[in-house]
Amino acid sequence: MAKINTQHSYPGVHSLSVRTADEDIERIENGYIRAHSLREDASSELQGVISVEGGLVPESQTSSFTGRGAMARLSRFVLSVRSWATRHSHREDQRPDSFLERIRGPELVEVSTRQSNIRSFLGARERPGAASRQKKEVFVIDPSSNLYYNWLTVIAAPVFYNWCMLVCRACFDELQMDHIKMWLFLDYLSDIIYVIDMFVRFRTGFLEQGLLVKDEKKLREHYTKTVQFKLDVLSLVPTDLAYFKLGLNYPELRFNRLLRIARLFEFFDRTETRTNYPNMFRIGNLVLYILIIIHWNACIYFAISKVIGFGTDTWVYPNVSVPEYARLSRKYIYSLYWSTLTLTTIGETPPPVKDEEYLFVVIDFLVGVLIFATIVGNVGSMISNMNASRAEFQAKVDSIKQYMQFRKVTKDLEARVIKWFDYLWTNKKTVDEKEVLKNLPDKLKAEIAINVHLDTLRKVRIFQDCEAGLLIELVLKLKPTVFSPGDYICKKGDIGREMYIIKEGKLAVVADDGITQFVVLSDGSYFGEISILNIKGSKSGNRRTANIRSIGYSDLFCLSKDDLMEALTEYPEAKKALEEKGRQILMKDNLIDEEAAKAGADPKDLEEKIGRLEVALDTLQTRFARLMAEYTASQQKVKQRLARVETRVKKYGSGSLSIAEAEAEKPEEEKK
Repeated sequence: MAKINTQHSYPGVHSLSVRTADEDIERIENGYIRAHSLREDASSELQGVISVEGGLVPESQTSSFTGRGAMARLSRFVLSVRSWATRHSHREDQRPDSFLERIRGPELVEVSTRQSNIRSFLGARERPGAASRQKKEVFVIDPSSNLYYNWLTVIAAPVFYNWCMLVCRACFDELQMDHIKMWLFLDYLSDIIYVIDMFVRFRTGFLEQGLLVKDEKKLREHYTKTVQFKLDVLSLVPTDLAYFKLGLNYPELRFNRLLRIARLFEFFDRTETRTNYPNMFRIGNLVLYILIIIHWNACIYFAISKVIGFGTDTWVYPNVSVPEYARLSRKYIYSLYWSTLTLTTIGETPPPVKDEEYLFVVIDFLVGVLIFATIVGNVGSMISNMNASRAEFQAKVDSIKQYMQFRKVTKDLEARVIKWFDYLWTNKKTVDEKEVLKNLPDKLKAEIAINVHLDTLRKVRIFQDCEAGLLIELVLKLKPTVFSPGDYICKKGDIGREMYIIKEGKLAVVADDGITQFVVLSDGSYFGEISILNIKGSKSGNRRTANIRSIGYSDLFCLSKDDLMEALTEYPEAKKALEEKGRQILMKDNLIDEEAAKAGADPKDLEEKIGRLEVALDTLQTRFARLMAEYTASQQKVKQRLARVETRVKKYGSGSLSIAEAEAEKPEEEKK
């Protein structure tokens, strides 16, 4: 009898398949909605053919290339090709780092949104026409995204073009008329970009209760209520239609395009935030503003000269009938030169003659004074900010030099201290991490610390299986330390108050003579983790068991015992796990006394518990004393009231006591 595969039999292909919604969800999430199912159906058919053919046909026929044997061979060949293609097309994803996953936690995935989309997809598939009733999703640009910044770069170009060229074309007729086709093309290209920018603003999201708003109606209302919307509309008013009546020699009709200047300022602000050289960008930005002011002033000077008349006096531009002054380049350069001398007040210019010339020069001088003050103030502050870190570091070095000279420190030690400071500055290790990151929230501090210290901390054995919260606290408590060549990190017999993790450099475990080296520790090594745990039964206690010396300059991370115990206060289970790991390490190295470990509680632990009890008792005594004082005060008040009542009884008698008491208590209540 032939063996028939009941699961993948050939006739089974025509049977109906019933799938639940959960199975469909799993298929969609796995990314094989159609392709995977088709491959499974094809493979099931082929396997069914193989099973049927392989079971019903003799070997003499299956080995031939004719009849049913050929079909079986072809089916096996297709299956092998499909499995080979699957192995090479779908490579195994990179295995996630469990250590990193525990610290950072699972990535934020919009599970609910994904599940709702999948179920809506299944519902739309089951109910035809349901997809058309679903709300259309609106494309929204996040203001903090790179796409928005790239668009700012695009829109800043036409804004800058209009601010530079419109006034120049309006004042210099030759510049406008000689290249009229190019100007018209650039003008209407900038108008197209302006129109697109308005659509971008309608689709630019904003934050509401910390979430990006994606509702089309809210986005439209938010933009239309701003002043910038009115300015954007005014900047697109087609004032250049007046070209048909006045001619093409009036580019000043397009001055309303200058109202889009806010986009240029926004681009500068975003660039200053993103650049790695903000001080250099601020200086360049300041110079650009000054050049634009000088450029506009030069164009206005030439326009005033044209209105008054070229060559009518010594102040205006010379007569253009002279060939030397008739060239366009000479007109602009001369005007730019005059504007630069006037605004910077560093040169002599021809004195004005007419009243309007005097007024214009006075305004220029006032603007020039403001420009000069702005340049001096901004450049001075920028330079001081650029050298702030160097000045602060140099002040520390100078103070230490003065101290060593005052205390008459030896020249050898003084030279070592100076070399240590030189190493810090040369290798850019002078930054105080806590001072720099103090304004950030703890979560962001932890993220930065993880990125900086993760590769080092993950190599410590006792921290491999710690809780994520404990690891984050330990990462925040790591302190970078730099040791000079020949410095001892620890000596044998010293009390261990901190552990060290080597970030960079080499350390040597040396003998008591300081010369003989037993082993060299390099990047990623650590030591001192056992001595700060105070494990019961440790033969070495909390003392160092070796001499460790720095061979060259070494960068280490230091974790103090107090910081570790402070972090473990909130994680008692983690503390027990760390102590157990340390105990196993000591047992492996035969450095633990099992009898002492099985003995009673450590006297030091009892002392700590007694200390905590004393603190709690002091707190209770303070509270009890406060309660006794309140009780005594209340008793005195009761006695005083009883004394007043007795006095009134003796004076008025028992019948009029209530009336007199009520009248006496009224002024007391008013006083209260």
